[in-house]
Amino acid sequence: MPRPRGDSDGAGKLNLRNIASSHLSSDAVGERRRISRLVLRFLLQIILFSSAFNFPAVLPAQVRPPSEYELKAAFLFNFAKFVDWPSNMFADPKAPFLVCVLGTDPFGGALDNALRGKIIAEHPASVSRIKRVADIDGCQILFVAASESHLLPEILAKIRGQYVLVIGETDDFASSGGAIQFTLEENRVRFFINPDAADRAGLKISSKLLALAKIVRDAPATGKS
Repeated sequence: MPRPRGDSDGAGKLNLRNIASSHLSSDAVGERRRISRLVLRFLLQIILFSSAFNFPAVLPAQVRPPSEYELKAAFLFNFAKFVDWPSNMFADPKAPFLVCVLGTDPFGGALDNALRGKIIAEHPASVSRIKRVADIDGCQILFVAASESHLLPEILAKIRGQYVLVIGETDDFASSGGAIQFTLEENRVRFFINPDAADRAGLKISSKLLALAKIVRDAPATGKS
């Protein structure tokens, strides 16, 4: 008597289904892991933005989205919160935590608004606008405007041995020795971090902040004098 075709077909279909399922399951695990990493990165960005502006994570439709320099001002405040600042950084316990802008200020009032009433490393945050490298002393964060980016080697020499987080927004700023560099990708504010530069300044940047950044290192020496 011939074997019932239904059993054979059912077994064949079951085997094929099991084989396909095993391949899909391996691919699905990899995809789930990739998605989990993207979701974590996205959530960290939401936390970073919303805590800086005191915004809810989801804004009402009628609220104007922040401008580029409002976002960058918020980043500056959050960068400060994700850095371990040495306890001996201030000689005066009442001294302000100075966020300095060297050169032509692109922020307008955005930086003042972002830092108003804020406390960083147990010190009141304050904004200082300076025009000369000689006036850097006392700054904890130094934003180097594009107009002064050519002075980066002089700036780094000036702050050697000081706890200063140097931030800029020009090409190759981080790889040239700046600690953090803003960049725009698809009209979104992103940033690079150079841990080598932070180490030289005696500063440790949180792994949570590093996870949001593109990591760069010092550009190799060319051997030219």
